[in-house]
Amino acid sequence: MGAATLFKTPNGEEMIVLSREDYDALLKQAERAEDLEDVLAINEFETRLAAGEEELIPAEFVNRMIDGENPVRVWRDFRGVSGKDLAASAGISAAYLSEIETGKKEGSLSAFKAIAKALRLDLDDLVWDRDETPANDE
Repeated sequence: MGAATLFKTPNGEEMIVLSREDYDALLKQAERAEDLEDVLAINEFETRLAAGEEELIPAEFVNRMIDGENPVRVWRDFRGVSGKDLAASAGISAAYLSEIETGKKEGSLSAFKAIAKALRLDLDDLVWDRDETPANDE
């Protein structure tokens, strides 16, 4: 890289002037760093997937949640569990589960915790702000 010129603006802000070649080289390095971060994130996900700590969910199910369908119902369908069996596993009545899934009742925190455990999920997978997409977008 060539020489950079450092100067201060009248309001005291430090500025650096680079050649176009040096500027382009810095941009390329930044792109490579971003690419490396992406590769590392993919590798970490694949390791967690292989260890059973992550799972792949078909777009059909994700789209249903994005479209506003109740996450409990979508996850129950994805897991292939009947409402009666999920309710029994969660220790709640089938009628209460149905009311949660249809939006007639919000459901208690303890009910959601039990449902999440029965579906092998984190609570965040069932409860998220409707103005946002489901979690895992960090």
